Amino acid sequence: MSFLERIKKNVFYKFFTNVFVMILIPFIIWMIFFDENSFLIHKRFDNEIEELENAVIFYKSKIEKDKNTIKKLQDSLELERFAREQYLMKKENEDIYIIEFDTLQKQ
Repeated sequence: MSFLERIKKNVFYKFFTNVFVMILIPFIIWMIFFDENSFLIHKRFDNEIEELENAVIFYKSKIEKDKNTIKKLQDSLELERFAREQYLMKKENEDIYIIEFDTLQKQ
């Protein structure tokens, strides 16, 4: 039996020389990599959607935090405290001392 005859009897050879398989394999490769709606593009869009959903969650929490801050600032004492802490404002004839602690720990 010659080499070509052995190859033609091989199961893989019969499978891959089938007309349907010869059409199906390039079609699958085309759909995965080259098509406008390919798997890779869908994967990229899914990642982008996930990032945007995380951004929405982050900004909603920031909005909630800011609403609480605005609600607290309706009180004049809280407004004064906020101005003193955040913007270093002071009253007349008042000195402000800013104490910063060293962030490096000594061993």
